[in-house]
Amino acid sequence: MRLADKVALISGGAGGMGRATAEAFAREGAAVVVGDIEAADAAAVAKSITEAGGRAHHLLLDVTQESSWTAAVDEVVERFGRLDVLVNNAGISGTFDPDLSSTEFYDQLMLVNAKGVFLGIKHGGAAMARSGGGSIVNLSSISASIGQPGIHLGYGASKAAVRAMTRTAAVHLADDGIRVNAVAPGMLPPMRTSRGSADPVWRTKQIDGVPMKRAGEVQEVADVVLFLASDESSYVTGTEIMVDGGLTAV
Repeated sequence: MRLADKVALISGGAGGMGRATAEAFAREGAAVVVGDIEAADAAAVAKSITEAGGRAHHLLLDVTQESSWTAAVDEVVERFGRLDVLVNNAGISGTFDPDLSSTEFYDQLMLVNAKGVFLGIKHGGAAMARSGGGSIVNLSSISASIGQPGIHLGYGASKAAVRAMTRTAAVHLADDGIRVNAVAPGMLPPMRTSRGSADPVWRTKQIDGVPMKRAGEVQEVADVVLFLASDESSYVTGTEIMVDGGLTAV
């Protein structure tokens, strides 16, 4: 198994890419901790994994609060003895608010998508350093690389911050045996927080620009996250992998 005996914490693990990643990790032998602000949904995912024969635990995690990160990482280490993998998956869509120039929403995007990843790297990285190393995988977006219509200005900025932090953290944490990488998904099924990007007309126009002429599936992203979490990527750090059907290659 590709993650045998590893302990993994996934933020935003209760739905979409987070859930697909949690299930993939469990199938590959990891003890999976599903962290989410939606505690009941996180519990349901953990229960489903356990019933399927995997090892899973759930906890409440508000990625915007440092105290929540501290409590979550402490709980993981207390329960399982260490932390080997952190997936900073939690985030909000750039179309959650229809006002694409809202200052309030800009602040929210930066708080969740950027600061949430920063806090995860800070506290997850510290726990991994004490355990002798590990892998951190951050979820960025193609919006960090290209402009898209109908997306709030702050969304691409928040995801570009994730990409920059990934590279800097990879350099800072290499001596501790910690690899840090990012995955940048393209057109996928709408997020829980999607509004404008869930519109079928908008989605059709965007998919028309994808060389592969289709949207991706969350499992296709989870498979790449799995690779970066596993020892198969032992010499890969500080990079970003596009999972976008070739959209950013155009």
